[in-house]
Amino acid sequence: MKLKNKILLSSLILIGMVVLSGCGCKQTNPKKYTMNLEIWGLFDDGDAYNEIFEAYKKVNPNIGQINYKKLNSDTYKRDLIDAMASGQGPDIFLLHNNWVPNMASKIYPAPRDVLNEQKFRQNFVDVAAQDFILDGLVGAVPLSIDSLGLFYNKDLFNEAGITSPPKNWDEFMEDVRKLTKFDAQGQITQAGAAMGTAANINRATDILNLLMLQTGTEMVDVANRKATFDKYVNQGEITSSPGESAWNFYTQFATQGASSIPYTWNSRQHYSVDAFSEGTLGMMFNYSWQIPVLASKSPKLNYGIVSVPQFPNSQQINFANYWAYTVAKNRTPDMTGTAPAVAASVTNDMRATEAWMLLTFMTTKPEQTIATTASVAGTTQTMNSDFDPAISYLIKTNKPAARRDLIEQQKSDPLLGAFATGNLIARDWFQIDSDSIEVLFLQSIDRINRGQTSVKDAIKSAATAVTQMMN
Repeated sequence: MKLKNKILLSSLILIGMVVLSGCGCKQTNPKKYTMNLEIWGLFDDGDAYNEIFEAYKKVNPNIGQINYKKLNSDTYKRDLIDAMASGQGPDIFLLHNNWVPNMASKIYPAPRDVLNEQKFRQNFVDVAAQDFILDGLVGAVPLSIDSLGLFYNKDLFNEAGITSPPKNWDEFMEDVRKLTKFDAQGQITQAGAAMGTAANINRATDILNLLMLQTGTEMVDVANRKATFDKYVNQGEITSSPGESAWNFYTQFATQGASSIPYTWNSRQHYSVDAFSEGTLGMMFNYSWQIPVLASKSPKLNYGIVSVPQFPNSQQINFANYWAYTVAKNRTPDMTGTAPAVAASVTNDMRATEAWMLLTFMTTKPEQTIATTASVAGTTQTMNSDFDPAISYLIKTNKPAARRDLIEQQKSDPLLGAFATGNLIARDWFQIDSDSIEVLFLQSIDRINRGQTSVKDAIKSAATAVTQMMN
């Protein structure tokens, strides 16, 4: 990763205790305290954060221990909700970008003094603002954002005489034709791309979402009360459904005899990630987190990653799937190491402000000045830092950046460049219950594949079901 580990010196101004003005905290009888913070995350080991936490404790002496806990991704959401309900939840937790609609009541937004909407938009790509600006307040901050990339097998491309990966969907279909191979019985022995089915394609619904957004599908109404992705619109003298066109395009790759879209995949193919690692799949859409998976499964696999294809004469769009850190709305402050009389005066607002100060330090450009209001009379501390926590994190985890300035530095990375630049055009849509919607879309795709319903009826039924979820 071509990220510089040092940037221009920045000044972090910490005036006494880190309690921001405007947070609603009473400044009666201010005494110095030591607060401990607990962070719940996924995927990353503690080593990804140790350097960041140690650096922060040096510039904020009011923070004692910062305890990071890595949870199991299979049970994380339920464990988190249960812990919060019992009062045993964390101060800071990892939030999926599609969880905001049903987790908003559990979030303590950033005080404007710490991080406001303007600074957030200056720092992060547009999709982050789309997801995490809640009524003008910052609800969560990402260290990394992931959007779809096109993985392609260079050896298979060379064998097929394909000199470069596709840039648009017409080129994609032509490459699929050249890459797909059949045996004497008409069975697929080498697939051009993993497209068209549900269960055996990793992130199948994300690919479908990408196609809907690229075709200009209006996913929900402006009030977020009705699903509209089955809607028909007038385009000149033609009335059509962009969403239906996207569903038809996707599923026809798994339909024999489709007029213009090449048949290349079916439900009997190996799971897409396995097929790609085995060298029997030419292309797959996926995220940067599959890079270490492929390295483990097939260390010598000769592949590349490029930006997802686009439709001609249309706005360039990618689809994002990522996590960000937020602050829990309520938790009893952990004041271990503080005199009981002082600890009793520390409020939940003060705890949340401390947590947001840490997240701001972790994620935003260090040139930013952190302005605070003193709660310890007569103590002022100014410190310089040439340490960028986000760079430290990205180097240790090898992930694509969420910050605009760091994306510029990742553009030329052979593996991460496509994801980093893809983040600049990434979008998603308001999903009231992303888990249920994913199951619904997968079931719809499967029914289309089996011939149990038409694309038109499937998407209409799915839209009706999503609308019911929203009301």
